[in-house]
Amino acid sequence: MERQRGRLATLVRGRWLKTVPGRIRGWTALAVVTVAALALALMLGLQNARQGVQTIGHDAGPQVVATGNLYFALSDMDAQVADILLIGRDQTLGIGRTESLRRYDQARSDASRAAIQAAQLAGKDTDRQRTVQEVIDGLGEYQRLVGQALVLNDQSAHPAGEVPGPVVGTYRQASDLMKLELLPKAYNLTLDSGATVRQSYQEKRTSVLAARYWVLAAGGGALLVLVFGQLAITREFRRLLNPGLVLATVGTILLVAVGVGVLNAQAGHLLRAKRDGFDSVLTMSRARAISHSAFADESRFLLDPGRADTYEQNYLDKASAILYVEPPKDKPANLATYYALAVKAATTYRPDDRSAFLGLLGDEARQVREGKESDALASVLRAYATVLSNDQRMRALVASGDRRGAIDFRMGRGSSAIRDFDAYDAALRSLAATHSAAFDRAIHQADGGLSGWKVVPPVAAVVIAALVLVGVRPRLAEFGRI
Repeated sequence: MERQRGRLATLVRGRWLKTVPGRIRGWTALAVVTVAALALALMLGLQNARQGVQTIGHDAGPQVVATGNLYFALSDMDAQVADILLIGRDQTLGIGRTESLRRYDQARSDASRAAIQAAQLAGKDTDRQRTVQEVIDGLGEYQRLVGQALVLNDQSAHPAGEVPGPVVGTYRQASDLMKLELLPKAYNLTLDSGATVRQSYQEKRTSVLAARYWVLAAGGGALLVLVFGQLAITREFRRLLNPGLVLATVGTILLVAVGVGVLNAQAGHLLRAKRDGFDSVLTMSRARAISHSAFADESRFLLDPGRADTYEQNYLDKASAILYVEPPKDKPANLATYYALAVKAATTYRPDDRSAFLGLLGDEARQVREGKESDALASVLRAYATVLSNDQRMRALVASGDRRGAIDFRMGRGSSAIRDFDAYDAALRSLAATHSAAFDRAIHQADGGLSGWKVVPPVAAVVIAALVLVGVRPRLAEFGRI
């Protein structure tokens, strides 16, 4: 009992540090603690990386991309209705009534599915839940109005382009509901959900980058302790090297170097997944939705002459959202000016000129990489220039009094307007697929890079600590103590 109390008093007073065995034990404990701190810092950094990859790559990220399809599905629904009403009883125009109805039903199904995903993503956010519910309720009202318009349309059996007033009036109500209520709310849902993912990405990537410095600091501390211990033991025992401590030092260096490398790689994977994948896929999804809505505005322009000026301005606004070029001060900001500037910008695009135009395609041009991505963007721009030229020709026919010619050009199966727009849409989908592949590749690489790293830091720390103990044990044994 007296001996135990004596040892406790010696420990409290620090006298044990005045002996060689005491100093070795103290140094050993410090070495083990610093190595444990290194492992902990690395584990926390990898955990943040794992959570970031899970969020953007497997959970919220894909859900947000799917939710972005809600805007496109709603736009496509209204576009198909406009085409059905415009062609009337002439089933040789456009893609035909049957196919338009099939696409309408498909878009309606896609919209319902996307709304459900948006509700899941909203979680406990009451504001988002309310917005989703308003979209679902509004969609039901929209379908009711469309149903009435289609019934009136079938009853009238009107020629193409000669839509009766009651049909136009009912469609106006449906289209206004879509334009003023449903589409803005759907877009806000995508923005809010995307902001959540971006915030999570920013927090996790920042934590991963900061973890590198914590690992370096903890690793540097562990190395200082190990080197100091090696030198102290060399001085005390006249031994040049201690194999156990040398191996522990080498192991610590490797753990720090590889750990920092993995954290660097994970930060890079997260960056590429968001910048080259997530952001661009959302941009292309919105570009497709606005493009389809703008193309449908051509049908609305022909369908409803009473609102022709409104639909023409809507087309200009949507086209400018896709690709915008600042008009000269001496030129009016109208479609005629836009045609000339936008077509020139689209057909003269160069990957090294990242400031030639703005809009969604301008955003894409500023972050696209040369090679496959820039080639895909160039194809989109060329196709878009053709779509604009077709729109200009269609409006010129209307202005010249040839309304039927404009309808035949816009909707005729023998004309190139629909075919050219389909080619443009296919180019957009191809560019989106390129970014989607980049996203999947970055997430796959991130998952692969994290494989096994739940156990590596603690196991490495245990091995290094064991090597330290193996290294000091013979020295303590020389004093008859273990």
